[in-house]
Amino acid sequence: MAQTDGLWRRYKEKGDIEARERLILAYAHLAKYVVDRMHLRPSAAMGCEDLVGHAVVGLIDAVQRFDPARDVKFETYALPRIRGAVLDAIRGQDWIPRSVRSSEQELRRVLAELEGRLGRPPTDAETAEMIGVGIDRLHEVLADVGQAAMLSLEELMLYGEEGGGQDILSSAPDSASDPILAAELEERKQLLADAVGRLPERERLVISLYYKEGLTFKEIAQVLGVTESRACQLHSKAVVRLHGKLARHADLMLAAA
Repeated sequence: MAQTDGLWRRYKEKGDIEARERLILAYAHLAKYVVDRMHLRPSAAMGCEDLVGHAVVGLIDAVQRFDPARDVKFETYALPRIRGAVLDAIRGQDWIPRSVRSSEQELRRVLAELEGRLGRPPTDAETAEMIGVGIDRLHEVLADVGQAAMLSLEELMLYGEEGGGQDILSSAPDSASDPILAAELEERKQLLADAVGRLPERERLVISLYYKEGLTFKEIAQVLGVTESRACQLHSKAVVRLHGKLARHADLMLAAA
């Protein structure tokens, strides 16, 4: 910590480029950490090295914009901006196939319809029957749409500030000087917290362990006593439900405007 403190002073106070490069190297692990946690499947247009490269671009931007004088850890400031840079790259590449986006929308509709009809979250068997597929096929669909749903949820909740973003379950360190931005971020966080609170217990636990505690799906599987693939499926269903709830709220706000 003392070493990086000195580097920050040299870079921010004296414009020392060598100190800037050493800071980027010191925090380079954050780029791979973000890409690993996003669980992105490499595509023909963008491989793992490309994804990490875009994450590094976000890291460099965070180093340049960070103000060490503020009472915020660099990691807290940098992580959403690194993820935002990766998301920007993915959006530019049309990463998710149309068929997968279509499946996500259909699953979101079915889950919302069944929950409204039953007064509770539907089981996998009820969801599969509504879609007209078997349980195994439903699980395949969940595996396909999980990544698309997670990205679309982050797109919905991330607030783009100067090209960066705000973690959907974190505080908003950059909003202190902007009361309007602070109020909007707080409202988004509250909407998300309310939506998470209405999830089934196991899905709610997966969201908490993944986003708040920083556990991997392998670690979450151990906590729940399930397979890693089942932990991923629970995460996919939770994110699809959350996206549906938040998107419906956004539609209602637009209709009322």
